[in-house]
This record gives sequence, structure tokens and C-alpha cells, in this order.
Amino acid sequence: MDVFSRTFLPAAAEAGLAVQTVTRHEPVFRRCVGSGDATILVTRCGRPDRPTSGEYLLLLTHRRLVVTQQTRVLHRLRLHLNTELRELSNVTWSPDPRLHSVELAATAIDGIRERFLIHTRHPKQVWHLDALLNHAFRTRLRTPRERLVATVGEASATARPAAFRPAVAR
Repeated sequence: MDVFSRTFLPAAAEAGLAVQTVTRHEPVFRRCVGSGDATILVTRCGRPDRPTSGEYLLLLTHRRLVVTQQTRVLHRLRLHLNTELRELSNVTWSPDPRLHSVELAATAIDGIRERFLIHTRHPKQVWHLDALLNHAFRTRLRTPRERLVATVGEASATARPAAFRPAVAR
């Protein structure tokens, strides 16, 4: 069993997804995600701007965000979004424990702003989702400059050769 299979099934079970739903969506996800990519999150979601457009299933891995849509009438699966995390810009999410939900928004590479509303069963799950999204988008996507704690600055003409200017830690 590959890494995707070992992490996808437990994440789907943690989200409380029905086995029938998982087996329906898994082939679509498998075509989009590499076998060595570990799943961070699988969950149902909706579109706050289009509440009647059908059900969506969101898959977040360490490298990709994949969203599938199931139409309401014919229950057909359609790939809605398939992108690498580094291609997303302006990624924001806002947890709301009162409504038991997290709204995730990101701008795709084509410039379209995507918004998804993820509902949870319990307020504590809202904070768990917040931590997972923080792990996926903030700790993994830092640029090399942001990871830098201190640098050795160029010595000015008036400074001694051993003088250094440390950078501000972020």
C-alpha cells in the first residue's frame, strides 16, 4: 500500500465520510495526487457563494489541493480544482467556532478566487482544522528568505572587517 492510500483512508474515516463516498471519489483523487503524497485533510465542503451547486469533497495533501464536485441531480463527479499548494496565492481561512465552520479561500493560478465552507460537528474540530491548515499553508510554504534567522551582512567601508549586521528574526 502506498503513502497516499495509507493516509487517505484514515483521514476520510476521521472526517466521518461514508465508505461509498470515499470509494466514489478516490479514483479521481488518485489521478491528481502522487502515490508518495501524504493526505493532511479530507472533508466535505460547500461553496458559500453557490450553496445549491452540489456537494464538494476537499483533499489537502502536503503538495496539492484537490476539490471534486458531485452534482445534485445525476450525482456525477466532476473535478473542480486541482492545483499545487505553491500555485495558490492569498490563502486565508477563518475559523468560526460558534457556527462550527471554517471558511477557506485562495486565489488559483488562473486568478479565480475560490471559497469553500467546511462544517464540523464540534467546536473543537474547528480548532483542529485551523491547526491542519496552518501546518499545510504557513509552515510548509515559507520562502527561503522567511526561514532565514540571521544573515551575515556586508561590512561597510568604515566598519571593522569582523563587524556583522544580523538580520531581524521573523
